Amino acid sequence: MTQATSPARPKPRLSFWEIWNMSFGFLGIQFGFALQNANVSRIFETLGASVEAIPILWIAAPVTGLLVQPVVGYFSDRTWNRLGRRRPYFLGGAIFASLALIAMPNSPALWVAAGMLWIMDASINVSMEPFRAFVGDNLPSEQRTTGFAMQSFFIGTGAVVASMLPWMLTNGFGVSNEAPEGVIPDSVRLSFYLGAGVFFLAVLWTVFRSREYSPEEMASFEENQEREAAAPELTTEAEYRKRGRTQVRWGAGLVLVGAGASWWLHTRELAEPMVLSIGLGVLGLFLVLSGRLQVAGRHDGGFVTILNDLQDMPRTMKQLAAVQFFSWFALFAMWIYTTTAVTSHVYGTTDATSALYNEGANWVGVAFAVYNGVAALVAFGIPVLAKATSRKAAHAICLVAGALGLLSVFVITDPLHLLFSMVGVGIAWASILSMPYAILTGALPPSKLGYYMGVFNFFIVIPQIVAAAILGGVVGWLFDGEAIYALLIGGGSLVLAAGLTMGVEDRDEVGGAEPGEV
Repeated sequence: MTQATSPARPKPRLSFWEIWNMSFGFLGIQFGFALQNANVSRIFETLGASVEAIPILWIAAPVTGLLVQPVVGYFSDRTWNRLGRRRPYFLGGAIFASLALIAMPNSPALWVAAGMLWIMDASINVSMEPFRAFVGDNLPSEQRTTGFAMQSFFIGTGAVVASMLPWMLTNGFGVSNEAPEGVIPDSVRLSFYLGAGVFFLAVLWTVFRSREYSPEEMASFEENQEREAAAPELTTEAEYRKRGRTQVRWGAGLVLVGAGASWWLHTRELAEPMVLSIGLGVLGLFLVLSGRLQVAGRHDGGFVTILNDLQDMPRTMKQLAAVQFFSWFALFAMWIYTTTAVTSHVYGTTDATSALYNEGANWVGVAFAVYNGVAALVAFGIPVLAKATSRKAAHAICLVAGALGLLSVFVITDPLHLLFSMVGVGIAWASILSMPYAILTGALPPSKLGYYMGVFNFFIVIPQIVAAAILGGVVGWLFDGEAIYALLIGGGSLVLAAGLTMGVEDRDEVGGAEPGEV
């Protein structure tokens, strides 16, 4: 990192509207993600995919995030040009993501649609990853909670509007929701076109209506100097060789475990969890290669730096990783099983062709819109709660609210009451999207902020894969296939995450500013 040429100074506070402008691009990003999440399975099925094949096709999303986000973060940490540090990636990702959104509903065949999902997800990740680091770059500690809460607001708003867009076009504007076999309906096609425009224009607003500090300015901020000084660094050849030998040993072990687990899963035709076992093996190979390079004295390249930084994750990040794992495990349990749980437990039907089942499935869509709307509404209340208590306490309280929301579904008999459950989920969702990042940023060296924010995404993706791999078996074996128990498991997982939150070391220990104070 460039050394400061002037006395250390505090990082300036930004106004509410400056924080608004720097976060506005997230509205477009969430538009893209919400359209993808709500409609891509529909596109796959329209183009001939079987229900059993859809999870494999969807594996593109988490795998792409694992690969793209740390790499983009690493390079954005080292970028500086006329557009700044993070903004070139916002713009580049937005261009390709918008083009992919236009192309996706025009896919002529299933393999084209699957390929477009990879391109679209990679492009969205290129835009999204630096936005988290953008808040850490630009805001002082006391404003970070508000900055990430602003992102939660735009995520909730974008999710509600984009998820309902095909329905609104059909019911409000008469756009056809039906099409011949193998053809994407006009309502979906037009939704993706509108989403492409919103994505590009929202990101463009942030690119041209916000600014970034130069490397010299970043180096002059007092809190940045303190965080850089606390970061571990290898400085001697002996330290690199010692680290290299350790990585070779650990890497070889991971290769053996990954290969053995992959073979076992393959013999039992369990494809989805093989992503984890193969990932372990690939990580092991990377560690072996990095270790051998360091033993040979070749430690200056980006590859070795990335692997060493992964090993040197700050303590706070490791603690938050556990919180994130159980938080996102609960969310994926909810996303996967709520429709089945509500239709069977509340509506009393398991016949997917019945009118009652489809009524229940539609009501789940409304419930999900409610929790996203609640997240948008309460986003600015979380900094107030953090100011009154602490970041950790505020996050734990919100997670418990989410747990109560999921657990309450078990006792619901009136579908209308499901909306009250989703209020608790929305409170948790708003905090999950903001508070861990606000706590984490204060523990990261500014020169590696983008990279570590990308690595932090691992602890969102891994629980997604674990949930997909084990929940089906758990619900089938232990609960006779009753999906409502998956929601109870999710509620328990959020309670565990809340307890782990209270053990996290928040180096700033500063509550967020109220919206009126920013």
